Amino acid sequence: MSISLIEDATLHPLVLPARADAADADEFRELTRVRNEVYRELTGRTEQDLTPEALLPLLRSRRERSTVAWIVRVSGEMVGRAVVDIPHEEGSKVSNASIELHPRAWGRGIGTAILPHLEAVVREHGRTVIQDWTEQQASDGARLEARTGFGSVPDDHVARFLRRHGFTLEQVYRVSRLDLTAGARALAASLFEEAEAHAPGYRVRQWMAPTPPEHRDGYAWLKSRMSTDAPSADLEADEEAWDADRLIAGEARLAEMGQTYQVTVAQHLETGALAAFTELGIGPDRTGTTHQHDTLVLKEHRGHRLGQLVKCAALLSWIDVAPESTDIITYNAEENRPMLAINEAMGFTAIAYEGAWKKDLS
Repeated sequence: MSISLIEDATLHPLVLPARADAADADEFRELTRVRNEVYRELTGRTEQDLTPEALLPLLRSRRERSTVAWIVRVSGEMVGRAVVDIPHEEGSKVSNASIELHPRAWGRGIGTAILPHLEAVVREHGRTVIQDWTEQQASDGARLEARTGFGSVPDDHVARFLRRHGFTLEQVYRVSRLDLTAGARALAASLFEEAEAHAPGYRVRQWMAPTPPEHRDGYAWLKSRMSTDAPSADLEADEEAWDADRLIAGEARLAEMGQTYQVTVAQHLETGALAAFTELGIGPDRTGTTHQHDTLVLKEHRGHRLGQLVKCAALLSWIDVAPESTDIITYNAEENRPMLAINEAMGFTAIAYEGAWKKDLS
């Protein structure tokens, strides 16, 4: 059932098809096209494009979270979407929500009309906090500083909308790119040797997803620590419960999405425990952009250049895994200076910034 917003704008619950190529999947395929167009308009880049086959698994509810999504139409034309994710972690009071509209639909009050519907879903699930991660267009105008004191975003239409509706800018992420040239490989090799000399009690292990059974528990533990050990400012960060079953399910989604996914870890020789990790992935188009996903060094193993060790080892082997990929994109909190210093040494350069926003409904 559609919901009337303002004038000719309407909100429609998204019904996911069983498959992206099913007979009833036309609306979903159109949603994918519009979603990609919105991201291109917002970022000026294409590396966040997804196929319908890749988007579908991301929107399905799963053991660890429920997803509610809507399609936004103006005079029948699809112009965007709205999404609410409800994590199932024990004791969670947070939800993640976003309104993604094509800029041609901005300025009419559509987002303002949508927001109460998202907040109603959040409250129905007993949550009191909404968080949103939004990348904004580059701008030479006024800037808005994060509450952390590290980084800023343009004080533009997006920022004004969020602030007007009670959101605060808690954290800024730097979006960085590395061009995969011969020089990048030579630099990574040099930095790897340097890191290896500072980490005599560790060795590098690597695998392509799915994770070998003997490493599932250790890798799942690293993933759970990502939610507690990575910088999160004053955002609500649930302690995520990862186990082998959740890991297996997640890697099955990657396979369904057509992702090629590599995990690189540093293993502590004395105990056999996994101490650090990084992930690289690319979609079916091997000429596209590679994404560096989670990277973490456990607190108790810091001080041995393990971040540099795993990131350089990952890059060196990835060039052979996806030789036609021309660049790597990664996101890091601006206050995470140790990781940003590694990126800068490897040749990553900042290309954009993403704001992490929070609204307290209590």
